[in-house]
Amino acid sequence: KQAHCPAARTLSRPPPQGMANTAKKNFGGGNTAWEEKTLSKYEFSEIRLLEILEGLCESSDFECNQMVEQQEERLEAWWLQLKKKYPDLFEWFCVQTLKVCCSPGTYGPACSACQGGSERPCSGNGHCNGDGSRQGDGSCQCHIGYQGPLCKDCVSSYFSSLRNETHNICTACDESCKTCSGPTNRDCLECEEGWARVEDTCLDVDECAAETPPCSETQYCENVNGSYTCEECDSTCVGCTGKGPAKCKECVSGYSKEDGQCADVDECSLAEKACKRENENCYNTPGSFVCVCPEGFAETEDACVQTAQGEVPEENPAQPQPPSREDL
Repeated sequence: KQAHCPAARTLSRPPPQGMANTAKKNFGGGNTAWEEKTLSKYEFSEIRLLEILEGLCESSDFECNQMVEQQEERLEAWWLQLKKKYPDLFEWFCVQTLKVCCSPGTYGPACSACQGGSERPCSGNGHCNGDGSRQGDGSCQCHIGYQGPLCKDCVSSYFSSLRNETHNICTACDESCKTCSGPTNRDCLECEEGWARVEDTCLDVDECAAETPPCSETQYCENVNGSYTCEECDSTCVGCTGKGPAKCKECVSGYSKEDGQCADVDECSLAEKACKRENENCYNTPGSFVCVCPEGFAETEDACVQTAQGEVPEENPAQPQPPSREDL
């Protein structure tokens, strides 16, 4: 199975954890001076190598552990013979030997330099496509605020806050500017949509104050920086100037202004009776009312008629009940 760069990178860099863990250890015997003299030094010993190989990968990283198993002989050769000549395991193992990775700042099959050079790809303001791998095309994907093939230029809503031959730092304009030369609303070269120049400053346009209101008759207008929103009037309003029943221009049928806001009219408590039939009960509902004959009374066209022992006449067996709370 072909080796992959991420697994090789995990295995070889940063300096293997095993190396750090074993750096201060020895063979574990009592007389280290004697051991070092008579045996190969622990530092370059195969015992230490085995300990390092065991600690190279996370136990859960299957691909990395599989690579250690497959490349054990090469790693051992590097450890015993090549470590002094090639101290950077990543460069020797991943880039030169397995040829699955590239050095930072290079990309593609031949590990070519990224756009802008391998030392500082994309002027330090972007990511080189394929950086550190044998893939990609080396082109620059610019960080936010930057543009151009080498990410050297600022996009339109940014300005250069620091620029010299090698570096360019792009900073966002004030929200009121479409283009700018500095950070405040006085540095705009053009005002953003929804803002207008007043003397030398870009200020928010209050769209809600326009002669023709931008919202429909059932909505009110809320001004926000650079724009506006249309919000629905309260359900009790016919037209409104803001949020809630206190901002109604007029009230819908069944509501009237009380203490400056639209409140439900209790039709059952009006001087003129809302329920016209004799003996009829009136129940108020939001914006309206219902008329119901009391229990033991039958409904006729112009009255509620008491039945004998409260019985319901056969022609009208369904006894009307006062409406439940859910019906109100």
